[in-house]
Amino acid sequence: MSSDLRPRPRGLRARWQAWRLDRIASPSFQSWAAGHWATRRRARREAERLHDLVAGFVYSQVLLACVELDLFSWIGPRAVSISEIAARADLPEGSARRLAQAAASLDLLRREGEGYRLGDLGAAVAGVPGLGDMIRHHALFYRDLADPVALLRGEAEPELAQFWPYVMGDAEVAAPVAGIYSRLMASSQALVSEETLRAIDLKDVRHLMDVGGGTGAFLRAALAEAPGMEATLFDLPDVVARAEAAPRLQVVPGSFRTDALPEGADAISLVRVLYDHDDDAVRALLAKVFATLPAGGRIIISEPMSGGARPERAGDAYFGFYTLAMTTGRPRSPAEHAAFLREAGFADIRTPRMGRPFITQVVTARRQS
Repeated sequence: MSSDLRPRPRGLRARWQAWRLDRIASPSFQSWAAGHWATRRRARREAERLHDLVAGFVYSQVLLACVELDLFSWIGPRAVSISEIAARADLPEGSARRLAQAAASLDLLRREGEGYRLGDLGAAVAGVPGLGDMIRHHALFYRDLADPVALLRGEAEPELAQFWPYVMGDAEVAAPVAGIYSRLMASSQALVSEETLRAIDLKDVRHLMDVGGGTGAFLRAALAEAPGMEATLFDLPDVVARAEAAPRLQVVPGSFRTDALPEGADAISLVRVLYDHDDDAVRALLAKVFATLPAGGRIIISEPMSGGARPERAGDAYFGFYTLAMTTGRPRSPAEHAAFLREAGFADIRTPRMGRPFITQVVTARRQS
């Protein structure tokens, strides 16, 4: 009697898929495919993809080492020697060479003769606002992922849950803690703001309120796009206390969990807010937004999203586990956001096409009455 307890597939397509997966899982087939002229290129690509999954953490740590040692700020287009890298980074020459070789394999650096210059990806790291801060922040996240099964079973005590205390409903956050995560949010918001503003049109908006808007990075970018618009920033008192003053920007402290939203806006944005919270909190916030907006008023949701029926690495893998470590919230697909919006009373729901959906995705809707 067979010990294989898997259900037998039904239908021609299902049987084909089962046969195909059995072949892929066969060591003898893997060996054959790696050597046959018709399959070896694809076999190599698939093997490299699998190897990159296994080695991905090491690659990330090579990147972290480069950022922590500040290599990308002073290694430029001119090749520098290993001895110079070792001296500037305070490393033994053997370690400097090991790091430089690893970074060059990832296109963070580029080898030229016996020296190394900045690679394309290293230049991109240096040129993306806030990316260095996010890379450093990941040291904490990776500690939470050290035992992913314990995290999935709820048996771990992840550090991220302490780093973002507001998601647990804390209306008052210690000033030093608020300062740390406010700086991280602000430094990572530039690309999110850029992608969001490319996807929406603010020309018909008179007054935009950003709820949970941190220190106002998104609103300052939006005000630059819409010179005639007014804006209101609404977030926790210890957070908005760090907001820089700007023309046409009003700052109102408060918690969207416990306080009424300020009146007067004809558009309300939620930028990287909903995915931090559970479904009940999302429903409650959308109901508040609906009650606050006038007829014809618009809601703008911008955040990482799940791919739904077509899972995506950024939304489903990265942010799926990031929110798991936060112990609250989850990435939702555009269709799920649309369902929550309809439940709250919104209509005219739209999901604009995004140029870089791994940075953020957008869903908009209007209050019709």
